[in-house]
Parts: sequence; structure tokens; C-alpha cells
Amino acid sequence: MPDLTLHGGVGSRVDAEIDVKRSRFLCRLVRTETEDAARAAIDDARKEHWSARHHCSAFVLGPTGAPGQVRRSNDDGEPSGTAGRPMLEALSGRGFVDCVAVVTRYFGGTLLGAGGLVRAYSEAVLTTIDEAQSLGLVVERERRELFTLALSHADAGRIEAELRDRGVLILRTEYGHDAVLHIADDDAARLSAIVARVTAGSGELESLGHEWVDVER
Repeated sequence: MPDLTLHGGVGSRVDAEIDVKRSRFLCRLVRTETEDAARAAIDDARKEHWSARHHCSAFVLGPTGAPGQVRRSNDDGEPSGTAGRPMLEALSGRGFVDCVAVVTRYFGGTLLGAGGLVRAYSEAVLTTIDEAQSLGLVVERERRELFTLALSHADAGRIEAELRDRGVLILRTEYGHDAVLHIADDDAARLSAIVARVTAGSGELESLGHEWVDVER
């Protein structure tokens, strides 16, 4: 399963809500890349819904399987293991990384029991992920080699369009003395052949190393 995250960079957010026996579970999913930012998103939910009793959370930072991946969860006063852990499992089960999920609960007067809480907190996160996918706000995260390609301003627009038509991922274009395309690719030989074709052999790629990037499918 590929790693997934929210489209739009750090700070992107999707919200959804479910009701279970008159208790409201409000979930927000926020793109983040550091523990400090994840905890800030949790604090934002707590401040916005200050009258709610519980603000349970889970976050996953870093690629799946990486030694430095960070996984945290918090039940925030709910019975141990009934909120944060199922939320974390919901994120991981869908392959979500670099995101924090916060579920705010407004008690509806009916006790749900441990099993009911586990199902509700998990469902709140899964519903929010489904909402993000239905809105087209989910992208894959892949480790790719980064390149720059310097072009004349006169040729940049045409060449960029031809590269995109051939499936080349262009992260951004910077304009200065030259127009510089920033490219991410997983096959340097194939990319070099494409660049040679669309620039009539005049384009020179410069490798900048590898990085995790967003890839739309």
C-alpha cells in the first residue's frame, strides 16, 4: 500500500462529523510534518471546541517503515485504548502519513461502552479520510530524485507543457536569468531521454538528490 497524505501541503485540513447515540464526534485531519505542528493542531481543536470534554488524537509522521517514523496517540480522558489507538490504527490502515487526526467528542447523554467508543473514534477518522478522498484531496507520497532543468524564457512554456504531457512531475518553475524547472522522477535514464527529445539535445539535467514528494494519480 502506498503512503498517502492530504493534498495542498502543510496545514491542509479536512473535517467531518458523525453522530452516535446523540454523541457528536467531530474529526479534523490536518497535514503536518513535525510533532510541534501536530500538537499545535490538537491545541487549535481544543481552543475552538473549548466546551467539549474530550479531544482525542493520533498522528503519524514520516514514511511507513522508516526507522524515524513517529506514531503517537492520546485518549484525552476516555478509557485507555478506546480512542487514540483506534484512531492511529485507522490512519495506518489507510496508509496515511504526515497527518494528525483530532476527534472532539460532545457527550450526548448515553454511555457507549468501550467497544462503542472504539468503533466511534475509528469511524470518525475513516469518515474524514473518505471525505478527503471524495473531494480529491488525497495524494501519494513517494521518494524520488530531484532535478533542475534551466531553459530560456522563450522555450520554457513549450518544453514544460511537453514534459507534463509525457508524465513528468514538475514541482515548480522559478524565473530569473533563466527559467528553471524543478522536477521529481524515479527513472533518471527515462527522464534524460525525454528531456533530450523535447529540447533537441540542448537540455542538461542537474541532480539535487532524493526527497519525498507528493504524487497525484
